[in-house]
Amino acid sequence: MQTTRLALLGGAAMALASSAYAGGVERSNQGIDFLFEQGTYVELGFGRLDPDVSGEVVQPGFGNANSGNMLGGENVFSLSYKQDLGENFVVGLKLDKPVGATIRYPSGTGHPFAGSVADLESEELTAYLMYKFSNGFSVVGGLRAQQVEGDVFLASTQYDLTTNNDREYGYMLGVAYEKPEIALRVSLTYSSAIDHTFSASEAAIIPVAGVGNVPVSREGDFDTTIPQSVNLAFQTGIAEDTLLFGSIRWVDWSEFNINPSLYDQIIQGASGGFSYPLASYQSDTITYKLGIGRRFNENWSGAVTLIHEPESGDIFGNLGPIDGRDAIALGVTYSNDRFKISGGVEYSRLGDAESQTPFGAPGTAISDFTDNSSISYGIRIGYYF
Repeated sequence: MQTTRLALLGGAAMALASSAYAGGVERSNQGIDFLFEQGTYVELGFGRLDPDVSGEVVQPGFGNANSGNMLGGENVFSLSYKQDLGENFVVGLKLDKPVGATIRYPSGTGHPFAGSVADLESEELTAYLMYKFSNGFSVVGGLRAQQVEGDVFLASTQYDLTTNNDREYGYMLGVAYEKPEIALRVSLTYSSAIDHTFSASEAAIIPVAGVGNVPVSREGDFDTTIPQSVNLAFQTGIAEDTLLFGSIRWVDWSEFNINPSLYDQIIQGASGGFSYPLASYQSDTITYKLGIGRRFNENWSGAVTLIHEPESGDIFGNLGPIDGRDAIALGVTYSNDRFKISGGVEYSRLGDAESQTPFGAPGTAISDFTDNSSISYGIRIGYYF
């Protein structure tokens, strides 16, 4: 059983160019599989996320209101390049989208967030250097340059936030072991947290007793951390032309918090002193993946992957009301001597979540987001030089 014959299966297994809604805003699992491709290799990936997420808010004394589908469709991408330097060294570059969000609350629903929108955009470039030992082990390190920016508009208070495109740096470290005769590979990687300080412009209209609606604004900075993560991935041949693969990924999402100063002042004033960040998570996330790939002939292979992210039971923000998920992904790959083309689709049942509308004390104006789902699909095109 040769690694080159089973390499088709890995492409089919990982055909999607995204990590759909893992941790709410994560869009890349920071995988290093492309570094193990044969020879010089370049890969371009595109993906699309199409969610259907809605919830009903319970407003004591005002009746209930449904949010409508509040998550917009989103595109993701990746571009990877790998080259051998002699027998032991490998260099690589990867450009992708580490985090993202597209929030679109429909207008006229009666929901407290009706008409509100938010966008989170990012890009990350990672440069890798791997050293392969003669006993199957290898070590890898990388430097990461990450750009993030965002904007928010909350219709109820006419709150408007825009930030600069902030660039900061981090790193990754990893170790791997391969046994090609049984198509075995295990890798463990760590990606550091990256701290961003955004220059923000905030504006809103707030009611003042005896005066009426008063416009307010603020220019200033606030901090946000894109969290650290650990990824354990494996694959192994279990029969002729059949591969078992999977991963366990932990992300420190409890360190993620977006809470600009003027927004926090407005919310505390409207809720009697309680603070509700624009976006935050109370718990970390662990995502499990397990799949089987099968090579059908010299050119075609396919794979199926099961994905589970446990629910936390936490109260979520209104810009990311998703608590865990269960998903199935199907992938297929066509390959010849030069090209590898992979396509895939993933269907996710998104976990039920509760969110606290930030205009009252805890326990009031709770939104229940239930029976939600997402379809993701993507294509990757690889070329061997």
